[in-house]
Amino acid sequence: MSSITLIGTGNMARTIGTLAVAGGNTVEIMGRDQSKVDDLAKALGGGATTGKWGAVPAGDIVITALLYDGVVPVVAEYGDALAGKVIVDISNPFNATFDGLAHSEETSIAQEVAKVAPASASVVKAFNTIFRNVLEKGRPNVFIAGDNAQAKAGVAVFVESLGLRPLDVGGLKMAHWLEGLGVVTVGLAGNGVGHWDFALGVNEFSG
Repeated sequence: MSSITLIGTGNMARTIGTLAVAGGNTVEIMGRDQSKVDDLAKALGGGATTGKWGAVPAGDIVITALLYDGVVPVVAEYGDALAGKVIVDISNPFNATFDGLAHSEETSIAQEVAKVAPASASVVKAFNTIFRNVLEKGRPNVFIAGDNAQAKAGVAVFVESLGLRPLDVGGLKMAHWLEGLGVVTVGLAGNGVGHWDFALGVNEFSG
């Protein structure tokens, strides 16, 4: 099983943490508000531990369960504490009307994270195309993008421990298109599908 650290104490941290504990993984929680960190670790149970903000994370995989505009600053703040870690960005940089991306260039939060992370760290984009309610009760596909094959393989093992199906979409530049896919899911929820109880995935056909 995997050793993970969740930076953040919000809904996605709680959901991924719950699945991680149930999957037999080692889980550590970090956040700016230590009382919220303590409460979340207690709620997760399963031996979940807490870490101090800015300290070296115990987990080999560090999931930044934060709003998109906080991810890059937090990674920069942690600095060398993230050396050698696999950093997983799960954020969606939606614009104010949720029909486009907040950044205008062909980049992604994950790519911007890679610019400020230690050289020995690896960055992976994952989980951003899945609504929290689906993650809580469904078994969706998890699209993964990253430049380091070993890092992606480690994240894939973690995803499988949650009972989910990891699908590698390519290098880290594909994170931009995964963020665009996040916009598509919101568009489907508000239009063609009309609700939030779905996830995008891959059906394979033969013959």
